Amino acid sequence: MFQNAAPALVLLLLMVAAAWFLQRYRRHLPGIASQKGPSLQLMSTLSLGPQQRVVTVQLGEGADRVCLVLGVAPGSITALHQMPLPPEVVDPLSPGAAPAGGFAARLAQLTKGPHGPR
Repeated sequence: MFQNAAPALVLLLLMVAAAWFLQRYRRHLPGIASQKGPSLQLMSTLSLGPQQRVVTVQLGEGADRVCLVLGVAPGSITALHQMPLPPEVVDPLSPGAAPAGGFAARLAQLTKGPHGPR
């Protein structure tokens, strides 16, 4: 009986060892741990229904930052609006940033120009 089970046990042990090795050393393997493409950061989310949301995300870093407003529903994501973020806007998720008042306060901050709201 053990003669028939031995190859299966050896194969199982090899699979467990390979999974442990890949989990432990994946950051050292080329191309696996590095992130490709622009950075994406969630800014806020608003639930419209049980499965519908409006999500605001920041795409990119530095002077190339863009704010995307996305409509998310089961099976689809739709871009509702896109606007560049000025450099003086404080990132609410950065360390030391003051707590933001949510999406409405952020939108008011972005639309406020030197002469008041547009």
